[in-house]
Amino acid sequence: MPTDRASIMGIFDTEIQAASAIRGLRNTAYTLERVHSPIPSHEIAGAIEAPKSKVGWFTLAGGITGFFTGFLLAAFTSARWDMIVGGKPIVALVPFFIVGFEFTILFAVFGNVLGLISQARLPRFKQDEFYDPRFTGHKFGVLASCDASECKGLYRFFEAKGADIKTAEDVQGVPDQPPQGGPTP
Repeated sequence: MPTDRASIMGIFDTEIQAASAIRGLRNTAYTLERVHSPIPSHEIAGAIEAPKSKVGWFTLAGGITGFFTGFLLAAFTSARWDMIVGGKPIVALVPFFIVGFEFTILFAVFGNVLGLISQARLPRFKQDEFYDPRFTGHKFGVLASCDASECKGLYRFFEAKGADIKTAEDVQGVPDQPPQGGPTP
């Protein structure tokens, strides 16, 4: 079944080339889909202009929840036992803040892990069809999509940026067919 969108992966040798291609895509009608990098790269992160991570909000929510959970748990158990120690009130604030602090740390870690899992959309059971094992070693990949009629332009764009090209036909292993939109031999 033909689709009206086509994806092409540009494989680059350096992060500078990949970042340049990402910045170049911003001024075109092509859509940046995904970027693969073997290293954390500030150059590529700056080129993508990704929004700030929301994981910190999960951590904050977990910490606040943990503080009140710890404080209320200590107060509840103390009230249930109804044990007066040294003439002090049953619900003593200062010792219960320590329990609240410990629960703050614990629940903040839980919130952080849950936020990381949800924001990274883990687990991923389906592997990206354009993924290349070289992306874990020394290559950078930029996946872009466009209308099927603009495929040649995207192919030439990546060629002009110095990329090796990987198309859907390369991924699916169709023999004896030139890549769609690419130069014909």
